[in-house]
Amino acid sequence: MTGPAATSATLPPAEDRPGGVSRRGILATTAGVAAAAAFLDSSPAHAQSDTTDDAGPDSVDLAWLEGRPAESPGSTWGVPWGPGRFPEDQQFQLVADDGATVPVQTWPLAFWPDGSLKWTGHAIGPAATQESFTLSAGAPAAPAFPVTVSDAKNHIDVKTGVITARINKRGTDLIKHVKRGDRTIVKGGHLVNITQAEAPDPETGSVTRDRFTSDIEEVTVEQDGPVRAVVKVQGHHRKTGGRGKSWLPFTVRLYFYAGGESFRMVHNFVYDSDGDDAFIAGLGVRFKVALTDKMYDRHIRFVGEGHGQLTEAVKGITGLRRDPGKAVRDAQIAGKALPDPSTWDQRVTSRLHWIPDWGDYSLTQLTSEGFAIKKRTKGGHAWVPVDQGRRASGFAYLGGPSGGFGFGMKDFWQRHPTGLDIRNAHTDEATVTVWMWSPEAQPMDNRFYHDGLGQDTYAKQLDALEVTYEDYEPGFGTPYGAARTTELQFWVTEATPDRDRLGHMADAVRAQPQVIAPSEHMAAAKAFGGLFGPVDRSHPFKEYVEDVLDGNFAYYKTAQDQRHWYGFWDYGDVMHSQDEDRKAWRYDVGGYAWDNSELSPDIWLWLYYLHTNGADAFRFAEAMTRKTSEVNTYHLGEWAGLGTRHGVQHWGDSSKQVRVSNANYLRYFYYLTADERTGDQLRALSDSEKTALVLDTGRKIRQDEYVPDPTALEIGFGTSWAPLAAAWLTEWERRGPDWEACKDKILGTMETIAAQPNGIAQGSALYNMETRRYAIAENPVTERSNLSNGFGRLEIIPELLVNVDMPAFEADWLKYGRFYIATRAEQEAEYGGRFGDLFLWAYSRAAAYAAVKTGDDALAAKAWQVFQTQYPWWEGNQGWPHETQKVADTLNPTDWWPRMSTNDAAQWGAAAIQNLALIGDHVPDE
Repeated sequence: MTGPAATSATLPPAEDRPGGVSRRGILATTAGVAAAAAFLDSSPAHAQSDTTDDAGPDSVDLAWLEGRPAESPGSTWGVPWGPGRFPEDQQFQLVADDGATVPVQTWPLAFWPDGSLKWTGHAIGPAATQESFTLSAGAPAAPAFPVTVSDAKNHIDVKTGVITARINKRGTDLIKHVKRGDRTIVKGGHLVNITQAEAPDPETGSVTRDRFTSDIEEVTVEQDGPVRAVVKVQGHHRKTGGRGKSWLPFTVRLYFYAGGESFRMVHNFVYDSDGDDAFIAGLGVRFKVALTDKMYDRHIRFVGEGHGQLTEAVKGITGLRRDPGKAVRDAQIAGKALPDPSTWDQRVTSRLHWIPDWGDYSLTQLTSEGFAIKKRTKGGHAWVPVDQGRRASGFAYLGGPSGGFGFGMKDFWQRHPTGLDIRNAHTDEATVTVWMWSPEAQPMDNRFYHDGLGQDTYAKQLDALEVTYEDYEPGFGTPYGAARTTELQFWVTEATPDRDRLGHMADAVRAQPQVIAPSEHMAAAKAFGGLFGPVDRSHPFKEYVEDVLDGNFAYYKTAQDQRHWYGFWDYGDVMHSQDEDRKAWRYDVGGYAWDNSELSPDIWLWLYYLHTNGADAFRFAEAMTRKTSEVNTYHLGEWAGLGTRHGVQHWGDSSKQVRVSNANYLRYFYYLTADERTGDQLRALSDSEKTALVLDTGRKIRQDEYVPDPTALEIGFGTSWAPLAAAWLTEWERRGPDWEACKDKILGTMETIAAQPNGIAQGSALYNMETRRYAIAENPVTERSNLSNGFGRLEIIPELLVNVDMPAFEADWLKYGRFYIATRAEQEAEYGGRFGDLFLWAYSRAAAYAAVKTGDDALAAKAWQVFQTQYPWWEGNQGWPHETQKVADTLNPTDWWPRMSTNDAAQWGAAAIQNLALIGDHVPDE
């Protein structure tokens, strides 16, 4: 490789990467403001079709996020490329570290404005488990067993070379059957839902439950090989027994890889109720499993914590009064076919019919801290407790020497209450169910948590806001339109896997093996604006900043576990603020409870991952993106496209804004993983400016009369425009159905923001949906909001400026970044007013960017000075991050640091990473 490509390096093992287990880090050399400026200045508007050093690396060394997997169902990932590096029809080849050419499937995820590739998606099959790979231009190797898709009138067949799955286009069963060779092992794969109309007191009430099953409405083939196939199935859950109620719209994607014996399911549903009269009592995925082996050869496996396993058979022959023989016992435990009973001790053989067949097994994880397993012979008889544990893997297996079915759910214990059920394993056709909401738990209760407390006017609501920080309004605390996505993995095996492999399969369920590119390549290719770089501990000040970054992340990772931030709707979120008196997070105090991505912890976490390549950072950010994009955001109804402000319940606050449904938060996960569900959500946000027609976000504090008008919509330049611009840019660069309109929105709004009397500091103007431009204000105004820069504006504008050559906008933004950390007198002299003064240290990154673009060393030094001196953590160092308090008198022993808040951690983290990358050679001496 030449030029920037030479900075790419093979990643060290996961245990040696920051954000994983160790904090050793990856050392980088300082490049200097001039070099950084040259890097950021290479715009696609000036990129040539031939490859140049400005176009970034021409190949990339890839590794596994968590290290080489022992079991991989296949992996999909994204790779960025610099502007002009590769044409849109470029082929790619993959070579493993052992020199083998690896079959890889490639497709474009995004394009630069000149038509060259900006992001590419790639997929490899389960056979590709080498330690590392190199991706470069070239013809790809063909898989030995390509995945194929055939489309018939009533079904779609997907063949991996090992299994064949038939997917229905109508009816209840999403998957009609899955065959291995000529034998059907699995069939009747469908969705199940149990619902009740009320949630009475468990002690005194009784309820009637209704059952619903999936009803297919549309099936789409999204990819058809040769390495990866994707089939999307959409529909509703319909009440069984006729043409009954239909609710809970679902989207299920099924993933197949060449040569694979497994398939992946990404299940999404939207909750289409206000929560008052529809309580989910069970939500799951169910299959029928054909069983032909003898009862003593039918194996039951549950993997608990780690690789610990429950190893049983429908008819157990261990522990009996009479011993059938050690070889027989060992074979059953190992999951092997038992020898003919005529070779056993005949005192057992002649009495086999007296040994009960255990047909039903159930594992239930009702909290993050405990699961229980029980079994019974069959329905109508008592359950017998088997054992208990703490955190189950979410993986189980049913089968025998002639084949079987492995099934599991990602984030199983984190997303409690969950369950794994096996029924009728003593018959020719068993059923297995993965419960995303276990019917063993209390029903899902999504009602609002208080009665309004008399807050029937805006004045009362604003008054209450002063004490609880909760922005309540009657009718606004509705879950209608919230959603949840769950990932599941299924194997159709030739025989019962051995103990080691079952453990590795459970690991693949816990965390889908993920291929990644190193931080060096990501930054060199200008991914996400290039506002990050690898870990650098070459200077004492940098080392301290790196320590604080690691300490902040570790504090939240520890708090998540100690405070049990888990549960079906909750997992992936963090709390907003701490309560010094209770030594707890303010889970029950209005706007101080669940954070709902306030001030962009998503951006902090994804930048931290890009900075460190740490597995823990990736998984934490991944869970937050799944939660933010699904639960915080409305997907149905008039508020579709809006998200809900922080609060006790994720949908409870009356402030519904695009700053929460923010496309800035989704872009990282989408491009790093090529996840189709996240791509759907980004596309849905590409016209979310229309939400301003149905809900006025300033309605409670507005002094003037305002009626939303499509030709004069009030859309601010900060918390609204930044998320919209991210959604528009994503649609433009993906060349989606509305990409040309989105491009026009980007160009039109940038041009008319720059033309305002005070440019972007004007803060707001009236937006015309028809012309896709802002009206130009007559008089200069200086916005004082402290939030405008906190929801992705400081991240999306640098990326826009890599894509768009617009000198007027760039000059205005650079001036704004320089003056944001200027004195009040300097601000007033330039703008006629002063800016907000909260989070000044965090917004030093805008000045850092301006320093790089203008080559202003003095401004770079000043940005570090503001970053260092304006933040309370720096006051005498206060022992952070090494001296957290150990609190023993709370409900559970916990770590405590009184100065921590999510607003500060998120904004400080984003600023630290960007300042290190942009002006790292100007760090203070102390």
